[in-house]
Amino acid sequence: MRRSDIQMPFDPPYGMRAQASPFAEFATWHQEATTKEKQDVSAVCLATATRCGAPSCRMVLLKDFSESGFTFYTNAHSRKGCDIDDNPQAALCFYWPECGRQIRIEGFVAHVSDAEADAYFNTRPLKSRIGAWASEQSKPLKDRSLFMKRIAHYTAKWATGNVERPPHWKGFRIVPDYFEFWGNGAYRIHERHIYYLREDEWYEAMLQP
Repeated sequence: MRRSDIQMPFDPPYGMRAQASPFAEFATWHQEATTKEKQDVSAVCLATATRCGAPSCRMVLLKDFSESGFTFYTNAHSRKGCDIDDNPQAALCFYWPECGRQIRIEGFVAHVSDAEADAYFNTRPLKSRIGAWASEQSKPLKDRSLFMKRIAHYTAKWATGNVERPPHWKGFRIVPDYFEFWGNGAYRIHERHIYYLREDEWYEAMLQP
């Protein structure tokens, strides 16, 4: 099910057909944050949920964005990977305090192609590529020394430095159907501007703070 099929807190078409692209607005805000923020602007809170709807969230790094969606990479056997496998819907929340801005993005999740995942994996530092093989992400760890032995094992295995991408290390792309652009306001009189997708049309509206 796409999120555009889920009942929202207003009846579409609330607002009006969008005159601008939410992707273009995101790109503008992202560029401004890149020049002002002290933190890594690619850091984003990713929320997923199990099949029965139990939520969890964590920080990940955004690696690419375009009108195709917002891409991050992880171990598909991790908790977030298993959530996505069972319930391919997710949400992102960017917060840029120096700019006084927040962006929320919601949508369904698709895998990137193997070729795209390979290309990005090959740009990662050698130790990060080895770590992708050594870590059984989110699994219990009885003794950290056992994990360090796994790192040593894969370091020796890939001594040439030509590390292949593990089959469980994948790229995920959130394809949005909802954006909320939030701007900080004095006395908590914030600005909230949304875009939401209905039948392949983007609508835009304002929300009360």
